[in-house]
This record gives sequence, C-alpha cells and structure tokens, in this order.
Amino acid sequence: MITVNPDGKIMVRRCLVTLRPFRLFVLGIGFFSLCFLMTSLGGQFSARRPGDSPFTIRTEVMGGPESRGVLRKMSDLLELMVKRMDTLARLENSSELHRAAGEGRFAVDRLPAGTGLMERIQAIAQNVSDIAVKVDQILRHSLLLHSKVSEGRRDQCEAPSDPKFPDCSGKVEWMRARWTSDPCYAFFGVDGTECSFLIYLSEVEWFCPPLPWRNQTATRRAPKPLPKGQAVFRSNLSHLLELMGSGKESLIFMKKRTKRFAIQWALAAQRLEQKLGGVRRDQKQILVHIGFLTEESGDVFSPRVLKGGPLGEMVQWADILAALYVLGHGLRITVSLKELQSNLGVPPGRGNCPLTMPLPFDLIYTDYHGLQQMKQHMGLSFRKYRCRIRVIDTFGTEPAYNHEEYATLHGYRTNWGYWNLNPKQFMTMFPHTPDNSFMGFVSEELNETEKQLIKDGKASNMAVVYGKEASIWKLQGKEKFLSILNKYMEIHGTVYYESQRPPEVPAFVKNHGLLPQPEFQQLLRKAKLFIGFGFPYEGPAPLEAIANGCVFLQSRFSPPHSSLNHEFFRGKPTSREVFSQHPYAENFIGKPHVWTVDYNNSEEFEAAIQAIMTTQVDPYLPYEYTCEGMLERIHAYIQHQDFCAAPGPAPPGARAPQSPFILAPNTTHLEWAHNASLAPGAWPPAYSLRAWLAAAGRACTDACLDHGLICEPSFFPFLNSQDAFQKLQVPCDGIESEMNHLYPAFAQPGQECFLQKEPLLFSCAGSSTKYRRLCPCRDFRKGQVALCQDCL
Repeated sequence: MITVNPDGKIMVRRCLVTLRPFRLFVLGIGFFSLCFLMTSLGGQFSARRPGDSPFTIRTEVMGGPESRGVLRKMSDLLELMVKRMDTLARLENSSELHRAAGEGRFAVDRLPAGTGLMERIQAIAQNVSDIAVKVDQILRHSLLLHSKVSEGRRDQCEAPSDPKFPDCSGKVEWMRARWTSDPCYAFFGVDGTECSFLIYLSEVEWFCPPLPWRNQTATRRAPKPLPKGQAVFRSNLSHLLELMGSGKESLIFMKKRTKRFAIQWALAAQRLEQKLGGVRRDQKQILVHIGFLTEESGDVFSPRVLKGGPLGEMVQWADILAALYVLGHGLRITVSLKELQSNLGVPPGRGNCPLTMPLPFDLIYTDYHGLQQMKQHMGLSFRKYRCRIRVIDTFGTEPAYNHEEYATLHGYRTNWGYWNLNPKQFMTMFPHTPDNSFMGFVSEELNETEKQLIKDGKASNMAVVYGKEASIWKLQGKEKFLSILNKYMEIHGTVYYESQRPPEVPAFVKNHGLLPQPEFQQLLRKAKLFIGFGFPYEGPAPLEAIANGCVFLQSRFSPPHSSLNHEFFRGKPTSREVFSQHPYAENFIGKPHVWTVDYNNSEEFEAAIQAIMTTQVDPYLPYEYTCEGMLERIHAYIQHQDFCAAPGPAPPGARAPQSPFILAPNTTHLEWAHNASLAPGAWPPAYSLRAWLAAAGRACTDACLDHGLICEPSFFPFLNSQDAFQKLQVPCDGIESEMNHLYPAFAQPGQECFLQKEPLLFSCAGSSTKYRRLCPCRDFRKGQVALCQDCL
C-alpha cells in the first residue's frame, strides 16, 4: 500500500508481496513521479517528442545545470524501472525473484547484493522522494528570481510599434490566446507574461524587435560558420555501411548493393579526381533522411523486398548514399522520425516552434514523406532552411504543381505538390523534365573482357519477362503476344511465389521464382531479349538488361498514359504524357537496343521478334548511368546549385542598359553576345544560352530537343523582357505580366506578348495552341544531359 504525505514523501507499508501488488506498487511509483513533475513544471513535462519513452524527461526544460542533473537522474531511474518491470512481473515465487534480482540489479544507490526485495522498493521510493524535494526547491528558487525580474521590467514589456516589424503586435495577440496550444512555447520560457511573449518573438522567432533591456549577447545568434574542410574522395565504403544501419530488409538490400558496387565506385572516384585536376571542393555536412522507410510513413517497401516488390527507390537511395560518401562529404543517415528530430534539434512539442539551434547541415536529401515530416516538426525553421533541401522525386514535379497559389487557382493541386520550392530542388530518377534536376542511379559497368564473354555466352532464343510480381502478369491480352514470342524463344520469368506456382504465369513460361540480384544478372547475361508488359514504369531493370547485352522490347501506348487517363499517374504533380513503358530507353537509347512496338498489332509484334533474333548488340550503358557519370553530376550540383543565395531575377519587363543578346546570323534564334558581361553566379554559364520562339502548341522541352539542345529553366529570367521579343523581331502590340507557367510567350491572334510575373513558374513543360513560347536552350555534355559543356 502506498500513501503520500503533504511534504511529498512516499511512505511504504510492508505487506506480503505477490505478483499483482508488486506490479501495482511499481506502477504507482512511476505514476506519482510523473504527476509530481507535470504539476511542478506547469505542463512542460508533456512536451515530449513522438517516439520517446513515456518516462523520458526533457532535461532542457530547466535552466540550470543542477536541475538538469536531478531530472536526468530521475529519468534514468524511471527508465530502469520500466525496463525491469515486465521481467520481474513474470516471476512466480520468491526464489525466482531472488534469482532475477541477482541477474539484473536496479542501479540505484549501489544497493548491496543481499538486500531483499522490499528493501529495494523502499530504497527506490526514498530516492524518488529525495529527488522530488530537490526539484521542488530548485523550482521555488527559479520562480522567485523570475518574479523579481518581471516586477522590474513590467513597464518595458509592451508590444512595440515598429514599422520594421509590422507583425509584432498581431503575434503578441496570438501568443496571449494560444501560447498553451503547444508545449514548445513553455520549453522556450514562455509563461503567459507579456515579457515572455516579447522575448520569445524577438529572440526565438523574428517577428518583434529585440528588447533594449535584454542582454543582447545572450540572445540566440547563429554562430560564425566554421571554416570548410576539403572534401577528399573516398574508396573504402565500410564506414558508409555502418552509417546505413540495419534491422530493415530495405536497408539490408541497399547495403548488399553498395558492397557489390564498391570496386566500381572506387575506380570512378579515381577517374573523376583526375578529370577535375585537383580543384578544391568544400566538404558539405549532409543529412539524408529516407522518409518512406520510417514507421510513421508506413514503410510499405521493406516487407515487400523479399516478395518481388518494387526496388527502384531503394536502388536509387543506395546509389545516392554511395555517391555522396565517395565524394568525401560528411554524412548523417536517418530512417526514423525520432532520429530526424534529434539531428535537426527539434524542440519538444507539436512542431510550431523553430529549431533549438542553427541547422548543422549544408544540405538535406529526402523524399516527399520526409519533406512532410520536416515541415510538420521544424516550425518556422522549415521556411528558413527549405532552400537547403533536395527532394528525391521519381516522376518529377512540374512548376505549375509546385506553386501553391497557382496550383490551387488553376486545378494543378495534388497530394504531392504545392511546396513552393525551386523546381530544380526536385531530383528525378530519369531526365524526363529539365525543370527538375536529374539525379539518376547506376548500373553495372562491364570491361571489354566481360562484354566479350557475355556476347559469346548469349542464347539467341531466350527471353526474360520484366515483372517479379504476379499482378503484373494479369495484363489482358498477354496470352496472344506471349504465344507469338513462344514460337521463337524460350520464355523465362522471375515471379515471386511461396508454395504454388502463380496461376497468372502461363505453363510454357519457365519461372525461376524471385532471384537474388547476382543470379538475376547471370540470367540477363544469357538472355537475348528482355520484354516488358507495360508496367512498372521507368524502373532500373531495363537499363540493367541493356547493360548485360539484352534487347529491350516494350509496348507503345496509344493514347499516351498520363494523369488524365491512367490511375497510376493520377495525383502525381506532373502532366507528362508517357508514350511507352520506359520513355528514357525509347528516346535516349533507341534501336538496336530498344524496340517499341504496338503489342495489339500481332504482325508488328512478330516482325519485331524476327528482327531482334537476327540483330547483334553489344552490352551498352549510357555514361550518365555509370558510377563516374553519377559522381560527376552530383559533384556539379553540390558545387554550383545554391538556392539560398541565388540572386533574384530582374522585374518583369525590366530593360538592361545593354542587351546581352544578338540574333544569330542566318537563323531565327538568340545567342549571348560575346562582348556582353556574364551574369555573376549564373550556373549553367549564361553564354551557353540559345533562345527560340517555339511553334504554337509546342512545349519548350520539345522545342529545344528539335534543335538538339536541352531546355534550361534557369535562363528564363534573362529572356523575361520585351527586349528578347524585339531581338527576335516579334511584333508585340502590347506587353503584360501575369502568373502563368507558359510565359514568357507570344499570343496569336492578338499580337500580344506576355512576361512571367512569378519566378517559381518558369517552366520548360507545358504548351497551348494559343501561345508561341519563348524558350531558353543550352548544349549538353555527351552522355550527360544534366550538364552543359562547360558546367564542370
């Protein structure tokens, strides 16, 4: 039985200890301790982070070292009690209790080994009582000091009227009404007084001016950045494997992949280091938060790794981690919300307050799940630091979907867009939209000896089907074209199953079941053909097959798949039309390695099979999907992409003192004049700009490709002026500036020119038969469309 006297002392009356009383006793001690702390700290104890133990106390809520030590001691004690409670509760008799006590002792005041159970309980109770009294004394002392300070400054704690801080009074009003809505305010010292509101709003947030009577040296200021170390290429990935952690099938898969590519990463690093010629590279501190692997996001991928589930995202993340590490940057990896909060310095509460410290990372790589988690828990700091975020986004995010106001007003709002980031902060798996940055992944690169061995070992009549899940084989009409293929080739599958053969797989298909990656690679090295069923879209497997000497056969989509007519794309922040299962393979590789045909046309399909059987192909891998290509690309992004300090574009319609453009001789496009000064800090370099007026109904992406170039959205600000239209001899009867993702553009009929009002809406994507778009283009490095010729 437990009683509590007015002094806060806990009295324990000896009684016969059975299993139930013991459990109730320990729970009682924990409950009393929690109640005492919650009462004493005015609710601050409840300000804990999701994922913490319910007995974990945020020691930062108290100001002095003494109180922190006391609370930390109490926290450790209660944690030990919780850890041992279930073990002790399962013991049936006193002898078992005695043995358990010998194996796992409570670390409280170094209790002697022979002490009985009740003596231990009494010691715990006394310890808690002593700590409680100590906390109470500290709290009383702190409140007394606070009361004296408040009395002396009460007349100086009125919301100031300062035109430089127009939101101050409104924020003070909000704090008066809502400061108890989130425990994080109490964490930062808000206690309901006017002074605490103003101190918080001027020193933690930035809505009010600093109070003149405050010690300004004590206010939170960002420390001077430490000198940047030099990034040095790494060849040993063992420490990276430790950083990646374990415990999830997805992480195990990623670590195996990293090990398998370790030698290729090391060789690629040597080649890139020689290419860069000793150029100094600052070492960046980088946080990688893989949001889709967190328990809070559901982590639907890990359980499916061993069941044929999609691996594309894990392939890409494994390669991103390897590339960042090999480039020599400081790396921190998190796959849980609790780890993310700890690394960011998130205060306890519901996410309305800024971080407790300046962000210690130069860059953060995450996905849409992680982006949402950061916004939820970083408070105002998210807006401050979002320019440092890079979002790994498989299918891309077009500017029309990214701009929150525009997307809402014009029907582009989806579950995944409206973040108001620079569109280049979204990084894709394939270079399907130049509005975003192309991140990519890697495939295995073969030397000449390996290529020859593959060519010599190829079976001319062997096909492997792209699809590890039985659901992919439910495609209607597959029997028709598979029966045609079966006349010419032996068909192999790698469909996952547990005990019985999947009924969706025809009997004439030899199913190997789900194969480990090395065995799957061996299968591809023997096969002549790798055939897709139309899904999954844009995965890594076709590139792996082509790299191992296979021909990839895929279906042509008519009409093209998009968010307008296909469930898979519905809700994705892109209007892109997909004309085949793998557009990159079709457009950037093509025949003889890639054949795209209409599977519903039996004659066309059979003719393609016959042609493929007589076609000899070598293993082929685009440079941008080699380890060196990915290292080169990410190095360029880290060195040159700066969305925090990028200069703002000139106002729409602003006319430069001297036009930097000239009309190219005997052509209809603009070039950067040789005698024009270069835009400082522009990347890609402005002199690589070429500008065309696209035909009506053509997107800038397509217009630039028509000229063998790539659309470059960072050049739009240079063209967003009346001068550009005049140099192209476009007859503008009027000039207007509006928010529209198709501008700058020339409207026909009407002879009116439109300039872009919102820089975030500059977009290579998008078209309308009403407009001829003004399109900025650039050249690109061979095998590396993400970089211009001089972008390294």
